Amino acid sequence: MSTALDRVTLHPAAARWIELWNGQQALGWDCHGTPVFRFRWAPAGLATRRQLRAMQMCPGGQEPYALLVWRNGMRWAWLYRLDLARQSRVASPAQLNALDKAMRARRTCGLCKAVTSYCIPTSDGRCVDCIDAANYPHAA
Repeated sequence: MSTALDRVTLHPAAARWIELWNGQQALGWDCHGTPVFRFRWAPAGLATRRQLRAMQMCPGGQEPYALLVWRNGMRWAWLYRLDLARQSRVASPAQLNALDKAMRARRTCGLCKAVTSYCIPTSDGRCVDCIDAANYPHAA
């Protein structure tokens, strides 16, 4: 499977100074117009989706600005600009209540109607106790 990273040499000696959106420069590579940075080389002001989520932010419709690669290009993540990111929406009490009801329904056994601490498998719809009782009847 061919990717755009196949044509990028990630060796540190091949790194070049890349002009950033804020006028600063950072060491990295250019892959078809997209800046590529190695792990721990990404400049301040860029974050992955997971880092944005930890800051209670989202990309806000912006396109990825750069690519973060590690493990010799085998693993990668898009980088987004922090100045264009938006705050994530806060769920309303009605939405949170609906989520609680849905999770309670997923944890309710279809046979004995007991609410468990885990999600019931959708393939069977029964809790572990009901499955055990059906498979291993007690010998008299």
